[in-house]
Amino acid sequence: MEKRGDTTIEIIPAVDIRDGRCVRLYQGDYAIETVFSDDPLDQALKWQSLGASRLHIVDLDGAATGEIKNLGIIRNIAAGLLIPTQLGGGIRDLDTISEVLKTGVERVILSTAAVENPELVREACRLYRESVIVSLDARDGNIAIHGWRTGTEINALEFARSMIKLGVRRFIYTDINRDGTLTEPDFSAITELMEAVRVPVTAAGGISSLNHLKILQKLGVEGAIVGKAIYTGDIDLKKALAEIGKLSP
Repeated sequence: MEKRGDTTIEIIPAVDIRDGRCVRLYQGDYAIETVFSDDPLDQALKWQSLGASRLHIVDLDGAATGEIKNLGIIRNIAAGLLIPTQLGGGIRDLDTISEVLKTGVERVILSTAAVENPELVREACRLYRESVIVSLDARDGNIAIHGWRTGTEINALEFARSMIKLGVRRFIYTDINRDGTLTEPDFSAITELMEAVRVPVTAAGGISSLNHLKILQKLGVEGAIVGKAIYTGDIDLKKALAEIGKLSP
């Protein structure tokens, strides 16, 4: 991260795991998958070597089934990296949260569980306050769950406000329609969310250029999760970290 006035931003590479491989989906569609590596740990080490200060991991199998499926790989990544990691996908109860944190993962990301079991969020925040993130996965402004496969009528902003009351102090906002599309983030929705919650927000979905990262930095987001764009080369991670972030944690 680098200070620009009072604003900092952390550029966070994503490693999405499905069937033991590092993949990217298009708009969260499990039927539209691109495999970028057969070795997620190797990919994670690559992003660390280029200067990333944090890694974002998603267990896509876990997100779809409700139970973490790639814990061995995740454990190896957390143990093998010198930088902190955060994990989402299939984390639906306190025992799983505890198990994940014991692997060395620094932060757990709740999404479906936050919608279906708000009391879990309250208790998780009580026990692990700074280690809990709630992910706001939105399609057309409403929350989607179960690996983004199930839509709801829950407005993302109203849901975020309800999470604040339960003790949540950090969010990830993903625009599902833009995720994996190499278009651009929904800057207006991100701005509206930040004004509504007044806590750190990390943006994801559609980030595909250095200019997008600079705009997000000016908006004041805490972090930007970059996925497909760093795999395709649309964003040169090392260059982005040099210009916007910093080359060491």
